[in-house]
Amino acid sequence: MHIAYLTPEYPHERIGSSGGLGTSIKNLAEELIASKIEVSIIVYGKHMSDHFKENGINFYILKQKYYKVGGFYFYRKHINAYLSRLIKEKGIDLLEAPDWTGITAFMKFKVPLVIRFHGSDTYFCRIEGRPQKWKNRFFETNAIKRAQAFIAPTNFAGQKSADLFKMKVNDVKVIHYGLQLDKFENPHPDNYQEFNLLNIGTLIRKKGVFQLLQIFTKVLNQFPKASLTLIGGDAPDIATGSYSTWELMKASVSTEVLSRIDYVGKLPYSEVQERVKNAHLCVFPSLAETLGMVTIESMALKKVVVNTNIGWAQDIIEQGVDGFMHHPNDVNAFLASIKTLFENKDRMLKIGAAARRKVECDFNIHKIVATNINYYQQIKDNHG
Repeated sequence: MHIAYLTPEYPHERIGSSGGLGTSIKNLAEELIASKIEVSIIVYGKHMSDHFKENGINFYILKQKYYKVGGFYFYRKHINAYLSRLIKEKGIDLLEAPDWTGITAFMKFKVPLVIRFHGSDTYFCRIEGRPQKWKNRFFETNAIKRAQAFIAPTNFAGQKSADLFKMKVNDVKVIHYGLQLDKFENPHPDNYQEFNLLNIGTLIRKKGVFQLLQIFTKVLNQFPKASLTLIGGDAPDIATGSYSTWELMKASVSTEVLSRIDYVGKLPYSEVQERVKNAHLCVFPSLAETLGMVTIESMALKKVVVNTNIGWAQDIIEQGVDGFMHHPNDVNAFLASIKTLFENKDRMLKIGAAARRKVECDFNIHKIVATNINYYQQIKDNHG
């Protein structure tokens, strides 16, 4: 088979930075190549066009095009025409695309289209309880109607997406994201910076960053040596219209609390791993995810994650066994778990080891790739 992925992001120095969506595609693509499946990655919306092949993967970079009117529609038609030529010339058997803003709306292909629910704007707006732009809903709904199959990374994401787009839950196949575990090794989990909390992700309201500051403020009251490290890009704040969420965060805490926070911005992937290993605990009080790659990546490095308890996290963590889950607004519950782990190193290390075992069992890309291949083959056969 030849599988193509249409995506707005992919972690590569010639393409740009990436979040969990791009990372999940990279992990799967590299494992598909190892399984003798041909892979093409088409990245849209970039500042320049490019085409290259690396480690067996074909990369096609599409420059963002601008139009006087109707750009949301005409750029999609441009991508459609490009993909149709590529499908014919390269013998592509199946195309996968994300749900975000319905990039495949109004597109038609001669091969089956799979939509993977990485997290649509419809999904995030509903979970966060904020209004949605009509065009995003319109495009996402149209894209869903044109797809032949659907994948979600967690049961919660699949069920919620099916409900929002008026689909049958059974039409959504749940396949977890996977990790190449040989790239996640921490032989010395007992070597870390005491009382250091780590959060990884874009500074944006839906990631629970303001709840995180409330949690850290309470932690600092009980553990004066505590510190908080933030890794990720800054983003505008939808709720206030501010150009910078980080500026809002700084204004919401005291000078003393701010002095114990180290915001390092975006870091190379290898350096992020070292920061995870160095952390005492990882804290992710997110309000909206579909799975959360940083959670399973941290668990793979034997770190205890104090996580959100909203929906998707229940596919990942067993409370008190391989991590902790609380509602992001329950600041005292986060504090209690962090306090317990700070004060009991043996228990922390035991839970960290269990977290690694959980990832080995449920998120090992070597196992997950076979599920993807079988599902792709089923879709291809049904379409043929």
